[in-house]
Amino acid sequence: MKKLFGTDGVRGVANVYPMTTEMAMQIGRAAAYVFKDGQKRHRIVIGKDTRLSGYMIENALAAGICSMGVDVLLVGPLPTPGIANITSSMRADAGVVISASHNPFQDNGIKFFSRDGFKLPDELEFRIEELIFSKKIDSLRPVASEVGKAYRIDDAVGRYVVFLKNAFPQELDLAGMKIVLDCANGAAYKVAPAVFEELGAEVISLGVKPNGTNINAGCGSLYPEVISEAVKEHRADIGIALDGDADRVIVCDEFGNEVDGDQIMAICALDMLRQKTLSKNTLVATVMSNMGLDIALKKAGGKVIKTAVGDRYVVEEMRKGGYNLGGEQSGHMIFLDHNTTGDGILSALQLLAVMRRSDKRLSELSGVMIRLPQVLVNVRVAEKKDIMTVPEIAALIRGVEGKLGDEGRILIRYSGTEPLLRIMLEGQDAYQINVWAKEIAALVERSMGEK
Repeated sequence: MKKLFGTDGVRGVANVYPMTTEMAMQIGRAAAYVFKDGQKRHRIVIGKDTRLSGYMIENALAAGICSMGVDVLLVGPLPTPGIANITSSMRADAGVVISASHNPFQDNGIKFFSRDGFKLPDELEFRIEELIFSKKIDSLRPVASEVGKAYRIDDAVGRYVVFLKNAFPQELDLAGMKIVLDCANGAAYKVAPAVFEELGAEVISLGVKPNGTNINAGCGSLYPEVISEAVKEHRADIGIALDGDADRVIVCDEFGNEVDGDQIMAICALDMLRQKTLSKNTLVATVMSNMGLDIALKKAGGKVIKTAVGDRYVVEEMRKGGYNLGGEQSGHMIFLDHNTTGDGILSALQLLAVMRRSDKRLSELSGVMIRLPQVLVNVRVAEKKDIMTVPEIAALIRGVEGKLGDEGRILIRYSGTEPLLRIMLEGQDAYQINVWAKEIAALVERSMGEK
């Protein structure tokens, strides 16, 4: 078991273990040691979102990295996928993102990209942890000219804007299109409006005034109702909502109806099937994706492969199998022909390209996938133990599975970042699966909930 790293880096309340400046410095030292592989001068990129605590963690990380004789390239607030792109394009040895993604402002996190722009495999995260807790590198202290130096990359935003525009088909533009854009007061507050405006769209920007404490606060992809209302008010063609670090996106059509990650993937995958650009006619999704996605792809001659929840597992399967499109219902989508990780702005651009090519409105395109009713209930638990070892809960789950048969399913899993048990039911009868989900949740809360 890892002691620090979860499903997406190290995460927690800022200034509380493990998200302290002391630990950030140790993480920086260990990571610098791991990524040094020769006698050359090594460099690590550090970027962040707009959280107040980003300043102290950035300085602590940079100090730790420099203390091991590695230089730091500071890019400031930039979307997570932008840091992955800058890391690989500048041939840096690694990239670090300081962000807690969609979490509230008081949380923060640290996650890494390797030199090729992909997230670290488990073995490297284990190695970083082992170096920290064994104290093996405490005595390694470069001196004099061997100490690292920090540089600021002032044109990082411009570099990333150009990269994103180049991911949109050269023969298309967004002229005449009205877009409502919610940047969640997060890392994309400069980049995203610039990209859509420079491609010709009229952009109504929301959530572009970060103050350090308002990231994800009543805005962004966690609150799609905000863009829904704004789209109807401004009679826009589409609403686009990003999360705090802009690695995920949720959209709504011209009527204000939400279009989630599954539907976006269905639209883009079917378009790629028509163009014969979907590698092996296969889309990679997670076990949380709606069964309607499988049905839509199968009808068009494609197929869906499922992985565990987490974009890193989607990317691992894509790289292993040679696939180029994958993602999650939550709005993490990976277009591997363009970027190495989930990219909310890039995903929105691929969807807009389909709208332009087909000359269809989003409400029409989203009809390619019929969603099966799905309900998700979260229960806060005292500890993350195997629920099937609790006889009452196991019996109830088996009973519901028997009633669902082949026309539905139950998926129960723990959150990778919070003390939550997620209970998801899918089936033909929306009312009945909601009743069953609440029944299971109530029993879990009585047996395993926080007291």
